[in-house]
Amino acid sequence: MSPRSRRTTPLLIGSLAAAALGTGSAFLLAAPASAATSFTLATGDTRSVSEPSVPGTVCATVAANLTISGRTFSSSQESAPPDTARIQQALDSCTRSSGTVAVKLVASGSNAAFLTGPLTIHAGEVLLVDSGATLYGSRNPANYQVSGKPTCGTLSSSSGGCRPLIQVSGAHAGIEGVQNSSGHQGTIDGRGDTAILGTSTTWWQLATQAKSAGKNQQNPRLIEADSSDDFTMYHVNLVNAANFHVVYKGGNGFTAWGVRIKTPANARNTDGIDPSGATNVTIANSYIQDGDDGIAIKGGSAASNMTIRNDYFWGTHGISIGSETNGGVKNILFESDTLNGVDSSGITSSSDNGIRIKSSASNGGAVTQVTYLATCLTAMKAPIVLDTHYSSSSGSSIPSFTDIVVDGVTATHSSSSAESVFNGYDSSHPLGVLLENVAVDVTKSTAEYANVQVYNSAIKPSGTGVTVTSVSGSGSAPSCSFPAYPAL
Repeated sequence: MSPRSRRTTPLLIGSLAAAALGTGSAFLLAAPASAATSFTLATGDTRSVSEPSVPGTVCATVAANLTISGRTFSSSQESAPPDTARIQQALDSCTRSSGTVAVKLVASGSNAAFLTGPLTIHAGEVLLVDSGATLYGSRNPANYQVSGKPTCGTLSSSSGGCRPLIQVSGAHAGIEGVQNSSGHQGTIDGRGDTAILGTSTTWWQLATQAKSAGKNQQNPRLIEADSSDDFTMYHVNLVNAANFHVVYKGGNGFTAWGVRIKTPANARNTDGIDPSGATNVTIANSYIQDGDDGIAIKGGSAASNMTIRNDYFWGTHGISIGSETNGGVKNILFESDTLNGVDSSGITSSSDNGIRIKSSASNGGAVTQVTYLATCLTAMKAPIVLDTHYSSSSGSSIPSFTDIVVDGVTATHSSSSAESVFNGYDSSHPLGVLLENVAVDVTKSTAEYANVQVYNSAIKPSGTGVTVTSVSGSGSAPSCSFPAYPAL
């Protein structure tokens, strides 16, 4: 089913709200009590974003020399990945007079595999993976080692020991795949489920050990783009990352479109896509399954103007903001997103959230003008979580969540113990939220220090310092379907 056509419910909050969505202006909902306040609907990414296309110019084509059996290679190849140098040489030698050029990885006969250590993509370059090819990440932790940092592939009290598999540096770059007529795409495989070279422990097992030991696993991220303006990911499969799949830090302009992330729900710390301290981000028409947040918008430095639209999630910890919000998070639009708490293999998420904003006094700040429109949830333990006490850590960075609009939520097959959370920090920093057209099958919630406005909402929070005001509105909860994860 097309993500563009799966719902017919209008994404409206009444005529005033519809006008506000187009202009970003504030609107005031009519209410029988004077406690009603105005909300400003998020407009998201300020760019006009349409479906990307692969570059028309291929600077270099690199043909595969390897076949693979069981997703591992010979011991000598695993120790010294044979494709690192030749892919990096192609990336280093490509030049452009204008526009963007591609380094294309292609299959050659029965050879369809590449094995590489860390790569760097430069300004104006796209790493383009053909539909028949797969780029595999090294299992050798020495390939990823950061000088002067903890040993990659071990546990440590600090972090930062491993380089990412792919580092993006510079504007107008991308990581893209070719989608064939059957819908199959090029693939990048982090092999987090395979044993770290020289050990019997997989990257994911190391992450699990880190949790029980109270330490940090030194695992490589799959992709990291730092201050890379106008970065694009398109029609590429990202599977089995050893740590986070995609981190986008500090840039202006990031589009992810048709990305398919597939990693089990029980693979710890394998976030899907994390925009961090960035602005003007669109993540659209993508399919995300992983063992942590599906999306985690982080505001360690200011994060703003983001649109998360027409995306599907399986087994994740939710579509999230936080926990770092100390730099401020503003103007974030989530629209027509579908979440299933169970992944494609039947594994239920260990932290089964839907809509989620999380922070604490150790890293809190202002989160404002966040809008969720037409969200579909199934098999959830926590349909809506707005929590300023996400951790017990102390500090003076007080989180404040205001101007949060949740319009159109349908939750089905929730856990019998499901519970939503609406926690403001204290009486001086109350949560400000509108709940409109909220149809959840388990209505239990906990709340404190919150000003809640409701229209056609099955959830009506109560608790210390909580006020609930009925307001007028329109529309209805979305009609939902929950498709299977598509073939890669």
